[in-house]
Amino acid sequence: METLAVSALASSSSTSAAPLKGRLKQAVSRWCYEKYSLDDVCKAAVRIGLKGIDLIDSKDWPTVQKYGLVPSMTPGAGTIPDGLNRKENHDRLEKEFRENIEKAAKAGVPNVITFSGNRRGLPDDVGIENCVTGLNRVKKIAQDHNVMICVELLNSKVDHHDYQCDHTAWGVEVIKRVDSPKVKLLYDIYHMQIMEGDVIRTIRQNIQYLAHFHTGGVPGRHEIDSTQELNYGAVAKAIVDLGFQGYLAHEFVPAGKDPIQSLEDAVKLCDA
Repeated sequence: METLAVSALASSSSTSAAPLKGRLKQAVSRWCYEKYSLDDVCKAAVRIGLKGIDLIDSKDWPTVQKYGLVPSMTPGAGTIPDGLNRKENHDRLEKEFRENIEKAAKAGVPNVITFSGNRRGLPDDVGIENCVTGLNRVKKIAQDHNVMICVELLNSKVDHHDYQCDHTAWGVEVIKRVDSPKVKLLYDIYHMQIMEGDVIRTIRQNIQYLAHFHTGGVPGRHEIDSTQELNYGAVAKAIVDLGFQGYLAHEFVPAGKDPIQSLEDAVKLCDA
């Protein structure tokens, strides 16, 4: 662990965080705090009032769970460029889904993540059909094990060029056609602000198709504070007011001197 990370953690953990309202279950994405050991991330998460650690592999579930935290999302199948929109991937993805969903169910992990894949010239209507076909093959596995498959919405403008599931309407059409209570979207607020904006209204209109949220400041994917363009307090309140019961996971890359303080500030801001 780097010295900077150790000192930042120490400076942030000297006092207990104020109690949260807790109406919104918040988590943090592991990869954003790679300079810290997982134990230190978990200790900070408990102090701050987080409920989960997001995007965490199965080998790390026991560490997360010993702190009373939930591994709130884990890999399901596929990668960002190679996903469900290609039929030639479906046999392999079904195998990955089966293994990872069964494993998640046994450990009490509620969500697995998956991806559309990149277009590579594939028309959007064909991409939708192929994703529906692939998800129809695995939705019963998810239903039988009570694990949510989350198809992630990502921007294709800045970070993931050519990614196909890059607009809410496209993703929602897939979810509607699959028609399963255990196949929904991961609405990444950062990505969708870049692609289409109109975040609160979009969430309100489509909440029944959304199972999970990610945060990140626009532009730059850093802190969700006054340095960026979204009012995350208002976004969080809108989500809470809709009765959302899933997780909102912070997936911003801290740019400030004290990354853990940045996380604590974000949690307070979203404690609607």
